[in-house]
Amino acid sequence: MSDYDDEVPVLIVGAGPVGLSAAAFLGRYGVRTLLVEKRADTSVLPRAPGLQARTMEIFRAAGMGEEVRALEIGDSHVFFEGGILRVNTYSEIADAEVVEAPSLDGPDISPERVMGCGQDRYEVVLAGKAREFGAEIRFGVRLRSLEQDADGVTAQVEDTATGAVRTVRARYLIGADGAGSTVRRVLGIERSGRGTVFNALSIYFRAPELEAALADRPFILCYATAGGSMTGLSRLHGCDPWLAAPVYHPEKGETPEDFTDERCVEIVREASGLPEMDVEIMAKVPWEGAQLVAERFRDGRVFLAGDAAHVHPPAGGFGANTGIHDAHNLAWKLAARLGGWAGDALLDTYHEERHAVGGAMAEQAMVRNRIRHGYADDEVRAQMVDDIVITLGYRYGSRAVASAERGPVLTQPLTLTGEPGTRAPHLWLERDGKQISTVDLFWDSFVLLTGPDGGAWHEAAVRIAGRTGVPLRAVQIGDGGDYTAVDRDWTSAFGVSPRGAVLVRPDAFVAWRTSDRSPEPEMVLADVLGQMADADVPGRTAGVGAAAAAR
Repeated sequence: MSDYDDEVPVLIVGAGPVGLSAAAFLGRYGVRTLLVEKRADTSVLPRAPGLQARTMEIFRAAGMGEEVRALEIGDSHVFFEGGILRVNTYSEIADAEVVEAPSLDGPDISPERVMGCGQDRYEVVLAGKAREFGAEIRFGVRLRSLEQDADGVTAQVEDTATGAVRTVRARYLIGADGAGSTVRRVLGIERSGRGTVFNALSIYFRAPELEAALADRPFILCYATAGGSMTGLSRLHGCDPWLAAPVYHPEKGETPEDFTDERCVEIVREASGLPEMDVEIMAKVPWEGAQLVAERFRDGRVFLAGDAAHVHPPAGGFGANTGIHDAHNLAWKLAARLGGWAGDALLDTYHEERHAVGGAMAEQAMVRNRIRHGYADDEVRAQMVDDIVITLGYRYGSRAVASAERGPVLTQPLTLTGEPGTRAPHLWLERDGKQISTVDLFWDSFVLLTGPDGGAWHEAAVRIAGRTGVPLRAVQIGDGGDYTAVDRDWTSAFGVSPRGAVLVRPDAFVAWRTSDRSPEPEMVLADVLGQMADADVPGRTAGVGAAAAAR
């Protein structure tokens, strides 16, 4: 008889967008999970309403993109095109100053587009898909304690309604339990950064007259400065309620309790320039705009993701999206390890890759926060990187990437040209009259791309795939191959010659590429694949690194 009430491969703490995504992704990879969440259900508020193109690509690859896209109300893209505005009052929107006009997607860059949808709606889809893929989700259950040893993690979880405690044994645990993470606190993981930058109150409200005052002007966010305080307005989620977020000042003795419904109505009216406007307050949520990044995202068999790992002001909308990308990066690596085809060193690359990205996102959110609040000088403005680089163009550097040099995480302009460590370029492919994106090729295996002149590489990949546990698929593009490129030459897009080859990871990031033939393609490819997965691939030569092979 087991000493544990539940035994699972992965225990996930926190059922926000990050935890639910992790459960869905792992389930799609065939990994069973238990997810516990202290809240009674999914979110009831339309927080985190902007889903980036890269996030939609990941949902698409995981087999739930259509369900999420179906939640979009109308064409939300026009609101993203409207940018970030600043006005005196919302009724003076005709005189709005455009503070930011970010680039967010494009048909030559991604098969997906950004979309607006509140997490109150997309969390329901994520939870449904997670359950469909085999996850068990328990709401109203909080983490009480955790201990880990060489073989796994033992956690005690408590039913918040009954007080009943259960002991869960898992091979791994993911802490996706938000900025105040219990998992992070129990592990004693410190955070560094600027700390709390400002305090704000999210006011969710209905005000039918506001529609006419805004004159159908689309925007991501509109700041009103009337009354000497910044109040942001958004409805990217496409329906009521509106969200207004005034800043308040604890150093001046202000507290969230000071913001009664009556005061919130007056704040909305003043920011709108409509003193008699009917306003119905739906909810109020205080929060901190902070910038803090955990010192480590991995502690033995426990991993941090999302706000548990990194928090930053919401400027840029990077929070939930970055967390979902964390979950995806971690999910395929955990699945590889649990599936027995990757070594433990692959899990170390989660921290290496996502810690660097999390830090870069936090810095960029701070730059935007300073610009929007009027605190930026020319030096700060020069540090701002375009949104499309941040969301689609970030670069990984780790042992799971074959690159002689590790460049910066973010570089302008956006250059997705097949460099190792970057997301594989998008271009349309065709087979039997059906078109797919190159991005659609990647999910549950490494993929070696070759052209008609790269036959030796293709054949080497087929032979290796037949004798290794590391999933590897050989895809030939061009005449006589598996697909033909529709609108441009794939070798030029990926930065190789027709004789070359490109190895792409399951998460659609380029692992390695070569522009020429090799006298020993099988040995080279075995070395590369073995290093990427920390695996013993037959034919691998000890001491030959993938970066050297790439040269």
